[in-house]
Amino acid sequence: MAEREQAKPLAPAAFQIRSDEDENMPAPAKSHRRNCIKCCGCITAIFLILATTIVVLVLTVFQVEDPVIRMNNVSVQRLEFVNGTLRADVNVTLVADVSVKNPNSATFKFNNGTTTVYCGGMVVGEANTPPGKAKARRTLHMNVTVDLIPSKLLAVPGLMSDILSVGKLNVSSNTVIGGKVRILQIIKKYIVVRVNCTVTYNFASQAIQGGHCKPHLSI
Repeated sequence: MAEREQAKPLAPAAFQIRSDEDENMPAPAKSHRRNCIKCCGCITAIFLILATTIVVLVLTVFQVEDPVIRMNNVSVQRLEFVNGTLRADVNVTLVADVSVKNPNSATFKFNNGTTTVYCGGMVVGEANTPPGKAKARRTLHMNVTVDLIPSKLLAVPGLMSDILSVGKLNVSSNTVIGGKVRILQIIKKYIVVRVNCTVTYNFASQAIQGGHCKPHLSI
């Protein structure tokens, strides 16, 4: 009876059998299992690194910011008067210094654009803007020349009285520039920038006053 009671502590035989099987497992099988575990761990780590890298790229390099277009300076040429009125046979030339600031980490290459000038809500001139490249995080300056048609200027109510009495010319412009940003020479993002600017040209100081531009970006 006592011998049977002493044999009871050996009851968890299943555990001992499984442990014996693991211990008795051939060395190549153990090595294969360890290699599988390591391989799975490496694959998981690689996927985590790739996911983190993609998130960082999307939030930084692949993030396209608005190119900033400004009208820095405006000069008016060939504005001639005869008997207190504007000469109708000479086009007035408006020359604008326009800058394109590219805040992106890739070059912004744009095609020919259009600039339309308004006075009193009426179209008085239109011109094409030249193509160009704004390098990454750089600002490109270019001159845009617009011929203002005298007959259209004379049709604007109160325009001549403002020019003669106040010595100022209020104009607004709409510029549309389309281009693309090529990221890592693989990904292309097409951008169309529409910019509305309102400026007041002072004939006495030959400078602009209160210039304001509002961009609109389409991707």
